[in-house]
Amino acid sequence: MKKSKPEELREVTLESGIKVKPVYGPEDIKDINFEKEIGQPGDFPFTRGIHPLMYCKRPWTMRQYSGFGTARETNKRFKWLLKQGQTALNVAFDLPTQLGLDSDDPFAEEEVGRVGMAIDTLKDLEEAFAGIPIDKISTSLTINPVASVMLAMYLVVAEKQGIPWENIRGTTQNDILKEYIGRGTWIFPIEPSIRLIGDVVEFCFKNVPKFNPFSVCGYHIRESGATPIQEMAYAFEIAAAYIQEVLKRGLGIDDFAGRIAFNFDIHGNLWEQVAKFRAGRRLWAKIIKERFGAKNPRSMVLRMIAGGGGGGLTIQQPENNIVRGAYYALISALSGTQTMALCSYDEAYTIPSKKAALISLRTMQILADEMGLKDTVDPLGGSYYIEWLTDKMEKKIVEYMDMVEEMGGMVEAVKSGTIQREVARQAYIRAKKIQSGEITKIGVNKYEMDEEKAEIEFHPFNPRVAEEQKRKIKEIKKQRNENDVKETLLGLKKAAQSSKNVMPYILKAVKCYATLGEITRVFKDVFGKFEEPIGL
Repeated sequence: MKKSKPEELREVTLESGIKVKPVYGPEDIKDINFEKEIGQPGDFPFTRGIHPLMYCKRPWTMRQYSGFGTARETNKRFKWLLKQGQTALNVAFDLPTQLGLDSDDPFAEEEVGRVGMAIDTLKDLEEAFAGIPIDKISTSLTINPVASVMLAMYLVVAEKQGIPWENIRGTTQNDILKEYIGRGTWIFPIEPSIRLIGDVVEFCFKNVPKFNPFSVCGYHIRESGATPIQEMAYAFEIAAAYIQEVLKRGLGIDDFAGRIAFNFDIHGNLWEQVAKFRAGRRLWAKIIKERFGAKNPRSMVLRMIAGGGGGGLTIQQPENNIVRGAYYALISALSGTQTMALCSYDEAYTIPSKKAALISLRTMQILADEMGLKDTVDPLGGSYYIEWLTDKMEKKIVEYMDMVEEMGGMVEAVKSGTIQREVARQAYIRAKKIQSGEITKIGVNKYEMDEEKAEIEFHPFNPRVAEEQKRKIKEIKKQRNENDVKETLLGLKKAAQSSKNVMPYILKAVKCYATLGEITRVFKDVFGKFEEPIGL
């Protein structure tokens, strides 16, 4: 058989702009200091994993994104997922809740309970976690501008269950800068929004020590169009902005850095994704140690959730997404994630159906219990290609971080709209490459089929949810003590106008069954609303 000549081989360029050779060997990694840059799992700079035994001792947490309609409906799904072997909860809120709107707000019309559960008062969150011992599980509250309010509600639910706050484990997403860049569920201007994040970090340090006060989401930046390199670089610069806010309050880096979490995306080239995470883990350890002066090695570990991204799924031939999801899970495990939240095959159409969520959960369980991913730590460590690519990825992430620093840091880069423009530009470039076939998407631009309507079980939207939520709000307002509500909201307003930490005042308002919308309006009155930069 005639061998291909080297010049006949297709040159591969990764999405990160790195050119890949057909073959790698010892000469490609001769300049890498293995002892210093790679080391052993559990040792600085944690290239090979943040724990010495990783999954050999304990597999990744399995956490499916779930929530829809009313709190009661969501409670049933939570209990069903836990019964199926899920080990944590990842809570989805509807858009009105994410934007601090009550279900009876005119701007909430047609969106109540559509893409997550509706939360208007403490009563809703009580129903969502009824019969679920929240000291036995870890819960991720996937919400941003009003994360402080949702955390307060969660803490009060714990109190009502008789659970001390020091026993509560979980995460608030609470990453507002990526909202300005990507998703768009922002409310307040940048500076007061970051102040609220600082308040949550400070409060958790003093009162809820096992809780992660924010999770930086490179995930949504990547889903909005950023390259894998930009995903990591922008996430680290966002984290640096939050760290600087907290340090101004007098806390030391070792007081809270160990509770910082990250949420990253997975789609695209398998090797590029694995190297991205290994490089990111190594670089983050250096940033915390060298830039911020941490002394405790546990402050330097990059703890992440990663399990696939909806941006990699396709509407065409949706069953192929089951296969994609399995590979995303494999990448996540090979990358050393702590938590896996695997996207479901129908997410290109709708929020996950019960069937799709179960397939994703079983995919993670098969990977852990059948495929040998718990047998040994970092099985790709030492690969000529992986170690070379990890080194290249780290250098390129640093280049992009330097660019952001030259703009004055992430806050200034977002305020000017520079990051938003760059991410939008990359989204356009990627779309054109898929259109031209330069980036292959099976079923979209290769191996296409003439299909009838895809057989997808759409998650039904129930318009009666809004009426039920409106009825509940009316009932609660009749039952609560209005004087107490007014008093606590006034106290919250005064705290927001001062430099006081607002969390104790939010807790008081929540306990009086003030609505999410009422609390948000207090902040709007004090902080105003964010205006997007002109010229995007």
